[in-house]
Amino acid sequence: MNEVQDSAKERGHPLGTFARFFRWLFSWRGMRRWLFMLACLATLTGLFYAVENWRGKRAWEKCRGELEAKGEVLDWNVYIPAPVPDEQNIFKAPKIAEWFVKGSMAAAVSGEPSKSRDTNAPFSLAPGWNTKRDPVLLAEVEIVPSNGSVPLGKVDAVLQFDDPAAREQAARLLDDIIGPRVDGAKGSVIVAGPLDQRKPASLVVQADTLPSVRALTAFLSHSPETNRAGVTRGRDYLQVTRLGSNGFHVSLMPSADTAANYLALSQPAVPDLDLLRQALQRPDARMEGDYQRPFERPMPNFVRLRDVAQILSQRAQCCLLLGQSEAAWHELALVREMCRMLEDKPTGNAPTLLPAMIDVAITGLYTQVIEDGLRLQAWREPELAAMQKQLTAMNLLPLAGTAFKAERAASCRTFEITPPAEYWKLFFFSRGQRGLWEKLKNPTFLFLRFAPRGWIYQNMCALALLDQHVTELFDLPKNQILPHKADGINNQIETACSHFTPYTFLAAVATPNFVKAARTLARNQTLANEAYIACGLERYRLAHGQYPETLNALVPQFAEKLPHDIVGGQPLKYHRSADGQFVLYSVGWNEKDDGGVPGKTDTEGDWVWRPAAGP
Repeated sequence: MNEVQDSAKERGHPLGTFARFFRWLFSWRGMRRWLFMLACLATLTGLFYAVENWRGKRAWEKCRGELEAKGEVLDWNVYIPAPVPDEQNIFKAPKIAEWFVKGSMAAAVSGEPSKSRDTNAPFSLAPGWNTKRDPVLLAEVEIVPSNGSVPLGKVDAVLQFDDPAAREQAARLLDDIIGPRVDGAKGSVIVAGPLDQRKPASLVVQADTLPSVRALTAFLSHSPETNRAGVTRGRDYLQVTRLGSNGFHVSLMPSADTAANYLALSQPAVPDLDLLRQALQRPDARMEGDYQRPFERPMPNFVRLRDVAQILSQRAQCCLLLGQSEAAWHELALVREMCRMLEDKPTGNAPTLLPAMIDVAITGLYTQVIEDGLRLQAWREPELAAMQKQLTAMNLLPLAGTAFKAERAASCRTFEITPPAEYWKLFFFSRGQRGLWEKLKNPTFLFLRFAPRGWIYQNMCALALLDQHVTELFDLPKNQILPHKADGINNQIETACSHFTPYTFLAAVATPNFVKAARTLARNQTLANEAYIACGLERYRLAHGQYPETLNALVPQFAEKLPHDIVGGQPLKYHRSADGQFVLYSVGWNEKDDGGVPGKTDTEGDWVWRPAAGP
């Protein structure tokens, strides 16, 4: 009787229920059922992976075959630069590999700061190059009521605050005090003469109410000039501070420097620049490394290249301000020669996208210095002719067009040979090391680690087809770019990448903003073409005292051949202006002739070459 009662109590107690469940779970009958279910699950999982792998591999082979039938090359081995003799290789010259090879793509784009500013690093400036300077006083401003009397004493100008003409008058007066200047390649304004020899002006501004510092800065910083994107920047090197109840000081920003001072501070870098110049006399450029794994291939040190290009460009700008055109060209010519380290020439292969876009950026810097010299009318005939020779050989469209294809081949090859365990390091190397738990909480890691191989092949298909759309932006036989196709290509890419699917996930991560890159290279190539013509126009002016009526007058003496507008293929637009200057422009990304009026962004308005200074 007691045993029956104890048994009933056990059945009614929760612990008894759990005990029976665990006895059943670990009984032979229960284990057989669980093992059977696990076997079924493993079979289904294996079948799922096998089917997805087969489908993915088949899809990739079909996609690759169709693209290759159209003449596309997806084999990464085709893009590997051929070996070159050491004595002909720039990167085998003393110090060049140490200075300009980062080691791998992951290291090249890791964001590590450049060491070129360290005291003992290559291309270092002298100590004190970044010492903060005192502002240089340019003008003392006194605010008086609109109907008030002008203060006694010497006044250089009386300006009406709400008068647009007064804004231009103030700007001209301040420009006269500052003298010749350039926007330095390293970010600060560079002036020609000594900073301590400027005599401040005395200005009286009539206003109904006392303007704020910001309002007065806008008034005095007015500038009709626009930058290369067509945006009016004003004179952002001016600093306005309040002095007393109604007084202000207008000064040059502390970052302003003189041409002579920067040349002196950058003199310690000259021996390294000369060593680079000597190395670039070699005809070939090939970095040593493992090219079979695209992600681990050697890559240039982009930060070092940028810093050196900026130092050279700013030294050239300083020489121009000092009237030393031959010395300026000595520095500027090296800026363009540096690009040969990025172009894998003359091996016949192309760099991938990142080196190609650094080439594009350096080209923009190079044409900026040419533009500065023309505005200052500092270049002479020998330098202008030499520039045209360099500019004639500069054609970014075929280089970048092929680089886009090389980038696609590199990405597809990387997807194909990378083990799943390495995908996290491949795509997220810049985020540092993460713990296992953090990775397991991240769906990206789970996808990269456990996705069937077939999904990788499907992503290779998506990537290859997305990149194929981008090639439609280029008409390489005609050396043109086709902006009207950009919106459609962007829409196709956004549609393919806007929703998560296992077949496009990695393709969305690995697809750069190709359209923006294409627009940037189109603009910089246009600037190079315009620079070529502008040099010819300046040579014509030096010979004849004025600019020609048409560009055809430049051929053949001042221009061997006139480049066409790479947007639309028509001749670049040109006419002489009423003040004896000229207007030279491309129709720009909107493919519409806006009469030489630049837009607020590089997708609007014309791409205009900034006019030269008056004779």
